[in-house]
Amino acid sequence: MVNPLLAPELRELLAEKNYPELCEFCESNHPAQVAEFLSALTPQEIWEILSHLSPSLRGEIFSRLDEEVQLEMIRTLGREPMGKLLSEMPPDDRVDLVKRLSKKQREAIIPAMAQAEREDLRRLIAYPEGTAGSVMTSEYAVLTPELTVEKAIAKLRREAPDKETIYYSYVVDANQKLIGFVSLKDLILAPPGARVGDIMHEDVIYARAYDDQEEVARMIQKYDLLAIPVVDENNRLVGIITHDDAMDILQQEQQEDVEKLMAISGSHEVGAYMKLSTWDHFKSRIPWILGLAILGFVSGYIVQSYESILIQVAILASFMPMLADTGGNAGSQSATLVIRALALKEISTRDALKILVKEFKVAFLMAIVLALVAYFRVLLFIGHSSTAGTISPLKVGIAVAVALAIQVISSTLIGAFLPLIASSLRFDPAVVASPMLTTVVDITGLFIFFSVAKLMLGL
Repeated sequence: MVNPLLAPELRELLAEKNYPELCEFCESNHPAQVAEFLSALTPQEIWEILSHLSPSLRGEIFSRLDEEVQLEMIRTLGREPMGKLLSEMPPDDRVDLVKRLSKKQREAIIPAMAQAEREDLRRLIAYPEGTAGSVMTSEYAVLTPELTVEKAIAKLRREAPDKETIYYSYVVDANQKLIGFVSLKDLILAPPGARVGDIMHEDVIYARAYDDQEEVARMIQKYDLLAIPVVDENNRLVGIITHDDAMDILQQEQQEDVEKLMAISGSHEVGAYMKLSTWDHFKSRIPWILGLAILGFVSGYIVQSYESILIQVAILASFMPMLADTGGNAGSQSATLVIRALALKEISTRDALKILVKEFKVAFLMAIVLALVAYFRVLLFIGHSSTAGTISPLKVGIAVAVALAIQVISSTLIGAFLPLIASSLRFDPAVVASPMLTTVVDITGLFIFFSVAKLMLGL
């Protein structure tokens, strides 16, 4: 986010070389707020301000700048300033930024970083996108079991400025294997001479580096953790994922789920709407729309096939939108609930029969209510009308009511069934089920409507 409110004042202080006041401004405000104001300046102006701040504050502010501003600074400034800034960023934010750079930019900037940070970056960036390893940070507090509480607190006091959090300290053995953890509260309340190994908690909730990031974020949410340790295949501690990172992951996953439900492919980054070009939006939205539009021709063919029925009982045409909308709404409700439950691991494809039975019961109750409403609606509006021809309004009302009831039940079951089928075939249920639902329900709904009308009205 860019906030141009203070840009003139900041430029005036820069022109006067009033760096003490600029530093005071940056130190007295939250880094996120400072980043909003600095984003309105040029890359050179931003660097001139940041270069007079402490390394930790400089890295924190730079990591909170808009991505476009960060990339513009990389394109504009030399490799030395950018290597310095990357070295001072939090490790997880640094990885996210470097992944967005071209190969040429990486080759130019990474060698300019400090060696320790460069090695840490190469280790973290090797993890596949979407895994716990790709979002973890290496800034965590580590203790060994033989340390006394007094020495452990002294160690944390020295290392605290460079750590993401010290509320949890992780206990490792000589091979860096995770064997327990202690909270800051545990250390403060324990006798100074007690050993860390005696007061640590051995029942550690941890994640593995190649676990799905969404599952790990939900573990943090489920167990109310401030952070969760991440281990490799040998149970060696390699990083942590903090609560704020988990919130970002869940927000990203929710954004992705919503866009997939709407048949939007491509990038699903939070806040990317204005960043993407018209062409990018077009490419992400046209595939499903075009495919389903072609499939929708089947609906037109069904209407054309039953043209004679519409000619004989023209009033039936006025009920087609109601059946289509009601069926679509019923199916969407069912699909949304099942897709979400699958995403949250509340259900699996093994529960298919239970799910369909439950949805049938719900749909049956809804069908009764909606059928009665449709029946009385027909009697109310065409009871004294001649638009039904020689067929009595009573028969038309019953036909519409029965068709609507069957439509609601079938649409609800289709809405539950499509995500389960997609999941069993290892496709994303949100991508497959939701976009297809409307078209499938329209096709089945029209077929049900005209078949029931033909049968019950004797046409």
